[in-house]
Amino acid sequence: IDSEFLDAEHANLPELARRGVRFGYTPDVLTAAVADLSVMLALMASRNAGEVSSFVQDNKWPTVNWAPFGFCGPQLSTTSLSPKRTIGFLGFGRISQATLSRLIPFGITDCIYTSNPASSPTPSRDSDLTKRHQLNSLKRVDLDTLARESDVLFVLAPGGPSTRHLVNEQFLKKMKPTSVLVNTSRGTLVDSDALAKALKEKWIWGAGLDVVEGEPNVPGDHPLVKEP
Repeated sequence: IDSEFLDAEHANLPELARRGVRFGYTPDVLTAAVADLSVMLALMASRNAGEVSSFVQDNKWPTVNWAPFGFCGPQLSTTSLSPKRTIGFLGFGRISQATLSRLIPFGITDCIYTSNPASSPTPSRDSDLTKRHQLNSLKRVDLDTLARESDVLFVLAPGGPSTRHLVNEQFLKKMKPTSVLVNTSRGTLVDSDALAKALKEKWIWGAGLDVVEGEPNVPGDHPLVKEP
């Protein structure tokens, strides 16, 4: 079986192995594309691009009261008032590392990530990435730290039962009110209802989503669709 997917989440690998069926997939084919998309969604969410575009598309622009800081959002790059920017990754494989490399020119200073609990630490790789990107720090952390310290959090881990709703209400409540969540991996990693609540009650600043749980069955009254 040849699958044009990045992972094998949709395949019953034990059953295939029992039947002696070989299974192939394409882990590298979309690395650059997903990394580009991840950065784009982070910028769009932080700068309220969706909400602003809707004002033009819905012919509401003439009725909007102008304000000096209207539609402004948290800046991805560092500033004199905020000289530290921490990027977080839930999962730190090829796509996460490609995304990190694209973010370095913005002035990212620190990087934190979580990995599969069963995986071994990689201090040599982390040290190499820290030096290559001239970061102040790059370290593996637990989920609580990832939620609390990330200015922008990229969800880039495999789907499946073990990662379902890792980003839930408890996780989102720990995030900064100025933080942005980006999911370009699998919709099942993020609890959609919890995220909609977090956006509505302003626990976090915004979210950029390429995937949603239950897609493509996402109706117009879906709680996330109704959020700007």
